[in-house]
Amino acid sequence: QVQLQESGGGSVQSGGSLKLSCAASGDTRCMAWFRQAPGKEREGLGSIRTESGSTYYGDSVKGRFTVSQDSAEDTLYLQMNNLKPEDTAMYYCAAAFRVPPPLLLSAAGFSYWGRGTQVTVSS
Repeated sequence: QVQLQESGGGSVQSGGSLKLSCAASGDTRCMAWFRQAPGKEREGLGSIRTESGSTYYGDSVKGRFTVSQDSAEDTLYLQMNNLKPEDTAMYYCAAAFRVPPPLLLSAAGFSYWGRGTQVTVSS
């Protein structure tokens, strides 16, 4: 059974940075970060195949957000730079054993979810 626990959320001013962490247990061959703002669909931000280290990003965060992992610590990270008010959302870590390429940034591709951590960006 996979368990995920996010941390690192908080409040930051526009232009600032935050680094989220996701502590994982269990077999997680593919992991990802998603976010969901009130009234909006869950959005895939970035994913990583943990064995190869290959990463994939959504267009809205490409160049600003970076997904990385510490395999020894079984931890996934999301480094967020140049944050904007529209980045305000609940951020979730997700994992799956196997995800086909078309679903790497889709919530439908992931079976396991953390409870989320809130990120608020003020202007």
